[in-house]
Amino acid sequence: MPQSIDHYENFPVASWLCPPHLRPPIAAIYHFARTADDIADEGHASANERLADLAAYRADLHAVVKKRAPSNRWRPVFEPLASQMAAFDLPPQPLDDLLSAFTQDVTMTRDGSAYADMTDLLDYCSRSASPVGRLLLHLYGVRGEERYAESDAICSALQLINFWQDLSVDIPRGRYYLPLADCAAHGFIISDPARQFPEMQQSGESTLLIKACVEDARARMLSGAQLVHRIPGRAGWELRAVVQGGLRILDKIAATGYGTLRGRPTVGKADAPIIFWRMLRM
Repeated sequence: MPQSIDHYENFPVASWLCPPHLRPPIAAIYHFARTADDIADEGHASANERLADLAAYRADLHAVVKKRAPSNRWRPVFEPLASQMAAFDLPPQPLDDLLSAFTQDVTMTRDGSAYADMTDLLDYCSRSASPVGRLLLHLYGVRGEERYAESDAICSALQLINFWQDLSVDIPRGRYYLPLADCAAHGFIISDPARQFPEMQQSGESTLLIKACVEDARARMLSGAQLVHRIPGRAGWELRAVVQGGLRILDKIAATGYGTLRGRPTVGKADAPIIFWRMLRM
């Protein structure tokens, strides 16, 4: 997804396609999410310290929702967020859902856990990715259950694409996103993820497993792609770039022979004309 700030995956932060009047609320949401992600993932704090900080961060969110002052610790995050929540009537539940996902990141990573099946992984995506899409739909004035379902499909697909792209990076860090049921269906019976996942090699079985995951992500993305025609103006074009950028990463994974246990394929400037052409053809 195109970004003007260099991290927090799958979040279009005030890009040049974003309507200018929406840049402040999007930047405030980004700052909120980026800070929470850093609490969960950066530095050398223990798991208990991270969980305590996330609980305090959530308390500040609940304070500003109730129109009370946040603590001094994260005031630069919550004062702009409170202002934008008031200006755009932003719903607090998606923000709370993001914090739930960041908390799960701490517990899943620190105890070497893996997701039992795709249902469990998609539940995580519904809190780590889908809230971003729903907040953006709110800002764009788009409503309706069908639109929400399309947005959720795109956001979940983006999250899954990031997982399958980053296997060679995530597994050494103790992040195990390949669902155990899918592993077993392709010949990998994993009883101890912390030991067995790092030993997992690119093989015929693992290649077929990753291919199945990639095809699932592609189908999810395409199932929500009609949303690009529901979003008005420049924001609709930004969403086209998001969708086609995600699909292009899947193309790159396929081009490696689904070998993302060995390395991480990326999309660069050379892919821009292809993405732009596909945006025009949507």
